Amino acid sequence: MTRSQIHPGRREALALIAAGAMMAPGVLRAAAAVFTGAPSLREAEASGALPPVAERLPKLPRVVDMAGTGRLPGKHGGRLRLLIGGQRDIRFAPIIGYSRLLGYDPDFNLHPDILESYEAERDTRFTFRLREGHRWSDGSPLSAEDFRYAWEDCALNTEMFPAGPPPDMLVDGRPPRFSVIDERTVRFEWDSPNPEFLVRIAAPVPLRIVLPSAYLKQFHAAYATPEALAPLIKQQRVDDWVALHMKMSRLTRPENPDLPTLEPWMPRTAPPSEQFVFARNPYFHRVDENGLQLPYIDRLEFNISSADIIPAKTGTGDSDLQFGGIDFADYTYLKDAEKRFPIRVALWRRIQGSRMALIPNLNCRDDGWRAVLRDVRVRRALSMAVDRHELNMAVFFGLAKESGDTVLPESPLWNPTLSELWTRHDPVVANGLLDAAGLLRPEGHHMRRLPDGRLAQIVVETAGESTLQTDALQLIADHWREVGIDLLIRTSQRDIFRKRIMAGEIVMSVWEGMDNGVPTADMPPAALAPTSDDQNQWPLWGAYFQSNGSAGEPPDLPEAIELLHLYQAWQRSVSTEERELIWGKMLRLTAEQVFTIGTVNQTLQPVVSARDLRNLPHEGLYGFNPTAYLGVYMPDTLWRDTSEGGA
Repeated sequence: MTRSQIHPGRREALALIAAGAMMAPGVLRAAAAVFTGAPSLREAEASGALPPVAERLPKLPRVVDMAGTGRLPGKHGGRLRLLIGGQRDIRFAPIIGYSRLLGYDPDFNLHPDILESYEAERDTRFTFRLREGHRWSDGSPLSAEDFRYAWEDCALNTEMFPAGPPPDMLVDGRPPRFSVIDERTVRFEWDSPNPEFLVRIAAPVPLRIVLPSAYLKQFHAAYATPEALAPLIKQQRVDDWVALHMKMSRLTRPENPDLPTLEPWMPRTAPPSEQFVFARNPYFHRVDENGLQLPYIDRLEFNISSADIIPAKTGTGDSDLQFGGIDFADYTYLKDAEKRFPIRVALWRRIQGSRMALIPNLNCRDDGWRAVLRDVRVRRALSMAVDRHELNMAVFFGLAKESGDTVLPESPLWNPTLSELWTRHDPVVANGLLDAAGLLRPEGHHMRRLPDGRLAQIVVETAGESTLQTDALQLIADHWREVGIDLLIRTSQRDIFRKRIMAGEIVMSVWEGMDNGVPTADMPPAALAPTSDDQNQWPLWGAYFQSNGSAGEPPDLPEAIELLHLYQAWQRSVSTEERELIWGKMLRLTAEQVFTIGTVNQTLQPVVSARDLRNLPHEGLYGFNPTAYLGVYMPDTLWRDTSEGGA
């Protein structure tokens, strides 16, 4: 970001614009508009259980210009059924609802959403201004007190956080200075730049800096007496008030129907259940250009099903909106089902840097393999031994892009040269690199041996969640056999897989490549450096950084250390131009070093909807971060067209 940026609400397309306001494209700012609530809430309004819609909305709601963003203005009503493989997947609701203090549009520009405006000064001082009259889903006011409570009463509470405030709120190990300016304005200020702050607020699972204080104070020892807390602790079957507060305040794990939310739909079902209902939030802060309060859809229904039959049930129309539990392997069946059932099948582009990457564990316990895999010649050889064209044709019907594990063309940071670096299928060059690295073939033998004399037999482990990975590995095993490397496949389960990675028992794994393949320079390049223990190529180095040195091991590979230094330079940067330079260096270094062996990217993901569902793009970018699956495409604008011919 620049030295100082002020971001007010978005541009009006109505004649009711506040004169001279600077707005972001596609969003209006209404002043004296007539608003319309959903018919499903009229009975509650008539009985006095709910105030009129004009009193439920902020004074200046966020007004989404449907026509200006290529959408159709809709109408209220209807439901959306979604199939999930288990109770934990109800977390999709707040992810795709994507109501954030500020959030991304489909072009990955940040704009105010819940906030009326914000100001970022050199990425050290952040001032947030709330919309006047904005309320939580239970009708309680959203105010500066909710920020103060989240910070002072929770984040700084030593019983709740014995190790200190959450690491994501620290810069150089120090927390921000927090201040309440007035009942609608708060400020966070650090001495050094914090360029990740706004990105984390806009994330699929956002930084928790605001909580519904009026509701949660009943579970906090600073506001409730031990006598009042005791029966609640017993009722919720937890050990103390800290665990009680944690359980009752999970905004991104919507298992508490009483917890107020700012999302378009609020949970109505407590677990356990086979169906989880999310009803419209009567105080949601967005409207369309005709004054209809969003969301259009009255309710979401998440129905639990066996994961094995989700594709089949999707094809027969048992889901009105499906993206989870289906993959490209199901596309042929789904497209055929489209002819017989009232569904529509779209193909979105996945945003991972590689749909499937082979990831050598540079921290594995096997001394021989660890030394071999730390030799860049070996990693380059294994990459060049893969016939990506055959893989693309056989597994992805030629619809993917053969590439290393790097950013996609949709990212402003994309460099086509880096996509191709060390990815050309060339067994001759691969053989030469392996020879130079000391993995030699005994006379008369095709298979190579490690420098310690063992057969060059590498076990590649999967978490057992994708037949696509297994199919691809069988092809790659043939490719590597051509250069004298024996690949064996071991299938595991995710929990066991993670434990084995951390214990150094896995020499090489298969996983998706970089999660966010469409970054801008203002998004953090943490995935390219050893920053987290969930990075399979260097879990111990990542744990060391993540724990501030209390776990794992410090990196001792010069290129990994350089990546870490570059990431830390990005964290101290204050301009987009500086960050773009750093990103470029990190992308080049990771491509040259082949820390992960990418195969193909730009693969396709089926997104299936009811035929009468409107405003779901036929093409989109699909992934967790930063798109929040469907979130940046605003599912609150989806509606059911029940008119004649609407299907």
